[in-house]
Amino acid sequence: MEPAGAPPQPCAPAREAEEPPGSPALPVEEPQARQPAEAPPEEGAPPGRERCRRGAGPQGPGGRAVRDRGRRAPGRRGGEEGGRTGRRPRVTVDSSKAKTSLEALKISLRQLRWREFPFGRRLPCDIYWHGVSFHDNDIFSGQVNKFPGMTEMVRKITLSRAVRTMQDLFPLEYNFYPRSWILPEEFPLFVAEVRMMKDSDPSWKPTFIVKPDGGCQGDGIYLIKDPSDIRLTGSVQSRLAVVQEYICKPLLVDKLKFDIRLYVLLKSLEPLEIYIAKDGLSRFCTEPYQEPTLKNLHQVFMHLTNYSLNIHSGNFIHSDSVNTGSKRTFSSILCRLSSRGADVKKLWSDIIALVIKTIIALTPELKVYYQSDIPAGKPGPTCFQILGFDILLMKNLKPMLLEVNANPSMRIEHEQELSPGVFENVPSPVDEEVKVAVIRDTLRLVDPQKKKRKDVQCQTLEHVSEGSEELLGAGPADRPEYDTTKSPEAGLPSLCLKQVFPKYAKQFNYLRLVDRVAALFIRFLGVKGTTKLGPTGFRTFIRNCKLSNSNFSMASVDILYIDITRRWNSMGIEHKESGMCLQAFVEAFFCLAQKKYKSLPLHEQVASLIDFCEYQLAALDERRLVCGRGIVERRSAVVPCQTDGLHLTPAAHNPS
Repeated sequence: MEPAGAPPQPCAPAREAEEPPGSPALPVEEPQARQPAEAPPEEGAPPGRERCRRGAGPQGPGGRAVRDRGRRAPGRRGGEEGGRTGRRPRVTVDSSKAKTSLEALKISLRQLRWREFPFGRRLPCDIYWHGVSFHDNDIFSGQVNKFPGMTEMVRKITLSRAVRTMQDLFPLEYNFYPRSWILPEEFPLFVAEVRMMKDSDPSWKPTFIVKPDGGCQGDGIYLIKDPSDIRLTGSVQSRLAVVQEYICKPLLVDKLKFDIRLYVLLKSLEPLEIYIAKDGLSRFCTEPYQEPTLKNLHQVFMHLTNYSLNIHSGNFIHSDSVNTGSKRTFSSILCRLSSRGADVKKLWSDIIALVIKTIIALTPELKVYYQSDIPAGKPGPTCFQILGFDILLMKNLKPMLLEVNANPSMRIEHEQELSPGVFENVPSPVDEEVKVAVIRDTLRLVDPQKKKRKDVQCQTLEHVSEGSEELLGAGPADRPEYDTTKSPEAGLPSLCLKQVFPKYAKQFNYLRLVDRVAALFIRFLGVKGTTKLGPTGFRTFIRNCKLSNSNFSMASVDILYIDITRRWNSMGIEHKESGMCLQAFVEAFFCLAQKKYKSLPLHEQVASLIDFCEYQLAALDERRLVCGRGIVERRSAVVPCQTDGLHLTPAAHNPS
């Protein structure tokens, strides 16, 4: 804990090209060559923004230079034609739905010298940048910065259920998420468990925090001391919420509670690919922290770290420095902790583990949504998404997950009141330093031209090697000139996003049991585009995996399906289609595993049943493949004349 009144230690501002102290450090990496550093901006210019003005972008002075270069002779055209020098095709980005991230996106695109279409485009773009969800536009190609279903998956209730499933399997690995109850369905359970814990430990005086399922920016959150204080009025939808144990002993800096907003890039679902930004934001409360009492429970500026709440406090400090104010960089906090002897490398490792485990909890249902919106074999875009992880550090530096945001704010300015009721947007250097780097480097990682450039480079190198023997005896004047154009990324800082998966996959793959259960679920969905398993599909799953026997008849299978499906469909959640959702299927699968392997721990029961089902299905696929080959061979033997060029027309079938 920070000493009371301790002055901030001098610490150099974190830069996008550098790792903060103790940056992601699980296994040791081989050092990589650094890219050339970017030219420093002019004095008085905000970081990042001046670099954009100086870049050769289509909206700046450099745009004219680019167009002039485009008027060269035909022989000099074509950045991808055989390695000849000239303009490269620029990546196109549709930003018409970008909303609040628009300014940071524009800066990033100018730095990358990519082409923006702020009002959309008739022709397809390479990348579509959406502000809210996958469905902001109808897209059939390219890449989009949202996954279908992500907004639904990170809602308070859905996230809590996903993490709870993993806590049932691996309780020690998922102890970074506070104990949670879902309202209103689990209110009786919540009351009973709190009473039981108080009876077993009379000194236990808990505080709980209630979070509305669809709330954001701190709206509707409140603290309670007793279950009877929960507000259970209103419609079912308005009462949907999660109640959690409140973390009463957080780490304090300058006597203030704070949380961390880390930016995580989910680059791909299959294969799973995760990146974490090397820097984030620390958002501070604006009143000195005290442990919750009945008197201070309602002081939101003391207990809630939400920026959207604290900005209305008279104590909120806007600062141009990354080390001070009510919003700072996470690296500045790490710097202070490191100067006081804290093990920030272990802290980073714990944060990386928390992020990977949380994504592993979310991916099974995301895959169900993905195959529903983008069925295999049909045209559709590929997806990536920037997520905002809100993390609270406890006094002992243990990171705790508060929530995950599907649409983290990417605004790089804040409102300042000039006079009563009169506001203007003022640049926020701290936001700009972190957020522009995250967006820019996300785009660099998904750059669709990168693979094309690599292919061209390989072809050029092959061409050079083929002619190298002939050139050995040639003089300097006789040798042709090859493309020496610098990489489009030359002059940019090194990536601020660090890959953590599949890099550390070996350490976490054993947790991906529900992923394998989801693969079984998707296989038996039957109809493309659906997210619910019907009774016929469930029976086919049982039959193909040979799970029914004299002790578990098909009648028992139907009863299991009806009971679990009915209960999940009665939880007050809107259902667009009938049937068994993935979470209900997972519950049924766990039930089957417990019946079949009674003496094992739950995670071993589930793993054993998955292995059994996968073996049975692999054998079934092999039998079908052999049978299919046999049918083809018999058909070719019956009509050998087709190989001589004769085409037999089958007789028309008369339904009469």
